[in-house]
Amino acid sequence: GKEGDILNDCLAKMIEADGIIIGSPTYFSNISTEAKALIDRAGLVSRINGDLLKRKAGAAVIAARRGGAVPAFSAVNYFFLIGQMIVPGSTYWNFGYGMDPGEVEKDEEGIKTMKDLGVNMAWLLKKLKD
Repeated sequence: GKEGDILNDCLAKMIEADGIIIGSPTYFSNISTEAKALIDRAGLVSRINGDLLKRKAGAAVIAARRGGAVPAFSAVNYFFLIGQMIVPGSTYWNFGYGMDPGEVEKDEEGIKTMKDLGVNMAWLLKKLKD
């Protein structure tokens, strides 16, 4: 990639990591342009270099005001699955609802879902190391 391109740093961290969590706000029922650029470019680099992300754990976390979280969640999970990554589940879809900064902290179900995701991600990472 180009010198100074942030993808180089992100990709190096993704390759080094055992697990990857990608979070994005929801815009027009999809992920942000920055998140989309990351998964498209990282996916291509991984694929053409021998599937660098294969068998790593990957989880999507989506922030939404009201609707549109399902397609955004799916977009990130498609990246993980086509890259042969392993996706842990939770007690609900990994969404947090709120409009203003900090408002998502009032989403009790969303917070519980994220905590359960964290437990499941940690369990999966341990199993993958064994």
